[in-house]
Amino acid sequence: MNSEVAELLVSDVNGVRVLSLNRPHRLNAFTSEAYFELARELTLAASDSSVQVVLLKGEGRAYCAGVDLFALGEATGDEFSRGIKAVVLALATFPKPIIAAVHGAIIGFGATMLLHVDIVITADDARWRFPFSELGTAPEAGSSFMLQKIVGERRAAELLLTSRWVSGSEAAELGLATDSVPADQVHHMGQLVAGKLTAMKGPAMVGAKALLRRGWAQEIADAIDRETQSAGEISRAIGGSGFAWGTE
Repeated sequence: MNSEVAELLVSDVNGVRVLSLNRPHRLNAFTSEAYFELARELTLAASDSSVQVVLLKGEGRAYCAGVDLFALGEATGDEFSRGIKAVVLALATFPKPIIAAVHGAIIGFGATMLLHVDIVITADDARWRFPFSELGTAPEAGSSFMLQKIVGERRAAELLLTSRWVSGSEAAELGLATDSVPADQVHHMGQLVAGKLTAMKGPAMVGAKALLRRGWAQEIADAIDRETQSAGEISRAIGGSGFAWGTE
């Protein structure tokens, strides 16, 4: 299988379903259509018995710079909000291993979606950022729940309150990524790790993941609802000039 969907490249390599964000001219920033397309492809991969592992990556100079603000201006906030929730819940309930190989800009949703991925390989010179406080909105994509689980409460507070940049090397040190490698090796390493997982017993991997993530899906869904409500309250408090639901 090797097909191109409007904003997503989909291919299969020896049991690995590769999903590549494919808007390089916009640093793979998401349109509302791209959210729903990624959610659909994850749902298809979850039910496809030939798929053992999913590998996420981005085409061009970056993994993902968040939401496309030009596309946002042409759509409704509700479309983007529903799209974000669809992707996050597809990730949160995905039964098989998900690997991401990321590079360049990893901003906003580009970063928060990775909190729901099992193994993340980052380029050491990548630039991560959770920019919500600076933008005048709430955290998104269940990150208010997941970020503190991954890096701890105080570090999560520091990252969300300061909106500061984090290098790929630091992201690995903090636990946001599993490992950091030179940028020219990141996609190769992602494929290598994915290939190793296909040699494992699929039911054992599914079982281990289910045990590790037991109860998380509902917690994440609840966090998304709280974040959406908070974003609306923040927007009203600052006179409607902020983003309505936590995007960059």
